[in-house]
Amino acid sequence: MKVLFIGGSGNISSEVSKYAISKGIDLYHLNRGNRPTLTGIKNLIGDIHDVESMKKVLEGHEWDVVVNWIAFKPNDVLQDIELFKGKTNQYIFISSASAYQKPPKFPIITEDTPLENPFWDYSRDKIACEDVLVSAFQEFDFPMTIVRPSHTYNTVIPITIGGWEEYTTVDRIKKGLPIVVQGDGTSLWTMTHAADFAIGFVGLFGNEEAIGEAFHITSDEVMTWNHIYETIAASVGCKAKIIHIPSDFIADYSEKIGFPSKRGSLLGDKAHCAIFDNSKIKRVVPEFKATIPFEVGIKDTIDWFEADESRMVVKQETNDFIDGLIKTYGHSY
Repeated sequence: MKVLFIGGSGNISSEVSKYAISKGIDLYHLNRGNRPTLTGIKNLIGDIHDVESMKKVLEGHEWDVVVNWIAFKPNDVLQDIELFKGKTNQYIFISSASAYQKPPKFPIITEDTPLENPFWDYSRDKIACEDVLVSAFQEFDFPMTIVRPSHTYNTVIPITIGGWEEYTTVDRIKKGLPIVVQGDGTSLWTMTHAADFAIGFVGLFGNEEAIGEAFHITSDEVMTWNHIYETIAASVGCKAKIIHIPSDFIADYSEKIGFPSKRGSLLGDKAHCAIFDNSKIKRVVPEFKATIPFEVGIKDTIDWFEADESRMVVKQETNDFIDGLIKTYGHSY
């Protein structure tokens, strides 16, 4: 099976790439050549946003599957349709579970949950991309599949403030400093390890049941945000000093001081419960089962950060934001 990843070296896609290679897939990455090449992958160098030059790069290639990991706006998808119509048997778009209705009207999310997010431009853009692909499938049988990852981690720290590609909140935990958790910390959330995600995702490749369909692929493990932060603290041998602050207060404060806005990622996502019904992906990909509990996966992630000091990025502006947020809300320490 000949597969093209547009992107492919990110937090989720790197693990998917490794798994795809282990399954004997002939995998190509299309990128600008700025990142190290994974063993076993063939590279195509180019800018996916330059359609005319991409036609030359892709000349002579036909694909069983094309996956775009870096399409965020409708025009990105329209360009892909132009490039790959008649050139691939399946096109997989990476959407987002944040596209699901916010606030939710029903606690369990299925693929039929409405797509509606009035709080986050990122999510609305993903919804618009999906609309383009659904129309292309309906109008001329463009062989699309939509995948909506939720909070999927591997080489990122999956928390609300002071995490992802930075180490700031973990550093605060290790120093005994307070950290902020949105709301009262009791809303339910789902974390998925990229290695688990990869099994379900690669199982969609060339799968006739996936054409014209949308899927989310998540763990069945459900945790409170308090438990998530406590588990991260335990992974570094500490206890978390948690201060709870309402999501709308965090969002207002971030915008007031000019810190990158938290409104979309909180009110449009993490302020709400996220519990997923994975019966659809399990039916179409019977081998899919999430087996990595968060307490195991996050320990591996923290170990990965700590294996290279350059990854342990502590940002003073994030520390200042957290300290100011706590003080403004009326806490002292």
